Amino acid sequence: MAASAVPGYSPGFKKPPAMLRLKRKRLRRSEPAAASPPPCGAVPRAPSAPARRNPFSSLDNAPRAAGTPQPRERGQRPPAGGSPSAAPFWQLLEPVREDKPAGRAEPSERTDILALTDDLHLPVAVPEVPSSPRHEFPADWSIKTRLLFMSSQPFTWAEHLKAQEEAQGFAQHCRATETNLPQSIQEPKLSAELRCAFQQSLVYWLHPSLPWLQLFPRIGADRRIAGKACPWSQDEALQQALMSDWSVSFTSLYNLLKAKLCPYFYICTYQFTVLFRAAGLAGSDVITAVISPTTRGLREAMRNEGIEFSLPLVEESRTRKQKNSEVNLETEGANSLQVGNSMEDGEEPAPSDDDDESFSWLEEMGVQDKVKKPDAISIKLRKEKHEVQMDHKPESLALVKGTNTFTLLNFLINCKSLVAVAGPQAGLPPTLLSPVAFRGGTMQTLKARSINAKARVHLAYEDIFSLEIVGPVMPHSLHSLTTLLKSAQRGAFSAVLYTHEPTAVFNTNLDNASPALNKEAVCKDLPTCGLHPKTLDQLSQCPALGKSSIRFLEMKDYAYTWKS
Repeated sequence: MAASAVPGYSPGFKKPPAMLRLKRKRLRRSEPAAASPPPCGAVPRAPSAPARRNPFSSLDNAPRAAGTPQPRERGQRPPAGGSPSAAPFWQLLEPVREDKPAGRAEPSERTDILALTDDLHLPVAVPEVPSSPRHEFPADWSIKTRLLFMSSQPFTWAEHLKAQEEAQGFAQHCRATETNLPQSIQEPKLSAELRCAFQQSLVYWLHPSLPWLQLFPRIGADRRIAGKACPWSQDEALQQALMSDWSVSFTSLYNLLKAKLCPYFYICTYQFTVLFRAAGLAGSDVITAVISPTTRGLREAMRNEGIEFSLPLVEESRTRKQKNSEVNLETEGANSLQVGNSMEDGEEPAPSDDDDESFSWLEEMGVQDKVKKPDAISIKLRKEKHEVQMDHKPESLALVKGTNTFTLLNFLINCKSLVAVAGPQAGLPPTLLSPVAFRGGTMQTLKARSINAKARVHLAYEDIFSLEIVGPVMPHSLHSLTTLLKSAQRGAFSAVLYTHEPTAVFNTNLDNASPALNKEAVCKDLPTCGLHPKTLDQLSQCPALGKSSIRFLEMKDYAYTWKS
C-alpha cells in the first residue's frame, strides 16, 4: 500500500536481471531508428528526462540538457557505418591531449632520456630570435648545471683519457698553462694536446667537500639532501668547526680576488647566491659583488651593518617609468589627472616621511581624537610594500662595489641566517665555487660522457653524436669547452645549456654603476688570475644578456649564434 502511494516508485530493484533484460530489448529496438536519417523538415524531439544509458557503452555518458550540441572529436570523424564507440581508443583520448596547455611540447618517443632527467632546469621563457653570427658569444655569468653538445662529428676524443693525459691536464690547470689549438684538428682522437686541454677545462674548486652530498645547487636542494648522513645537524661544536674552516676559505678567496689572482667566485647558500668579481671584469673598475635573490630582512640587515648597496633593476625600472611619463606629457599634453592615471600602472608615490605633518589637517578640523591614526608599524609596512613585493624575485638583485665588499665579507661571516637552522641543510656551510685553487678548496672535475644516437632525418636515420657535461659549469669552463670543440668538431656543433635559474640575473649590465675608465690600467694584472687570455677578454666585456642567459648555442662555419 505504501509503495503504490509514492509516485514513480518501482520495485524493479528487487529483480535486477529482469530489468537488465528489458533495457537490452529497448536498446535493440532503438538502434534501427537511430541509424536511419530523420525525414526532411523533421524536428528532433527533446527527451523529457535524461536518458538512462549503459555507462560502459561510450565515454560520453553524461546526461545533457535539451538543445546542448553533442561534442565531436576535433579533426576526427567516426568510421562509416559504425558508432563513435567503435573508433580506436586513441582517437577518444585525442581531445583530452589537445586540451592541455601549449606551454611545453610533449616529448616524442625518440626523445633522449637525458633530456628528461633535469626537467627542472628547462628554460621557462620562450627563446628569443637567434642572434646574428659572430666570432664570439657574450659572457654568461650564470652557473650551468648541464651542457649537452651535439655534432655530426664523433666525440671519441673525449673518451677514456689515459692516466698520463689526465695527470697532464691537472698539471696544466694548476700551472695556468695556455693551450692554443689549431683552427681544425684532422684526427682529434690522436691529439694528446686536445685531450689534455679537455681535462684541464673540466677542473674547478669546491668547499666544503662532502663526497656523499651534492653541494650544488643549494637553493631547493632539501629533497635531494634529505635522508643523507648529516652528523653536524645536532652537534653545535661540529657546526662551529665547519663554519670556522669555511670562514678561512672565504677569506682566502677574497684576498686572492683583491690581488687579482682569482677572477671571480660564487657563494651558494640555501636562500641566495653571491657572485664576487675582480676589478676589470664585467666592465667595472672596482671589485663588485652581486646578491640574488634578496629579501627585505637581508637588505635591512646589510643597511644596519653600514653596507652601501644599490638595486640596479629597481632603479632602471624607475628611470624607465619616469622617461615614459615625460614622453606622455610632451606628446599628449597630459594634465594632472592624466598624470595620476599613468601612475596607477607604476609605483605608488611613497608617503611622506613626516607623519605628524601628514595628519596635521585632522588637528585643524578638531577631530584628531575621534579619528584613529595608523600606528608606526602600519606606516612602515605601507612604505615598504613595494620593497617586500620584489622579495625572492630577480628584481631584488643587490649590487655592492668597492670597499663595501670587504664589509660584506665580514657581514657574511657573522651572518646567522647564512646557514639553515632547521631542515636537511641545517648547520651545513654555504658552497664556495672557484675557478682557481684556494685555501681549504678541493679539486673537483665536471662529469663528461659521450653518447651516440640515431635521429630520423628525411625518412632516413643519421648518426648524431653528443657530449654531456654535468656539474657546476662556471663561465670560464663554458668558454674553454666551446673553444676546444671549435677545433675538434671543425667549427660545427650545437649546445643546449641548462641554467641554474637564480643565477641568470647575474648577466645584468652594471657598467653604469662603476664604468672602467682606463681598461688597460685596470686589466693590467688580470692575466695572472689563471684564465686563458681569450676567456679573460670575454669576461671583461660588459654583460649583454640582461636578466636572461644563453639557452641554446650553435656554431656554423666557425661563427656563433645563440638564443636566450
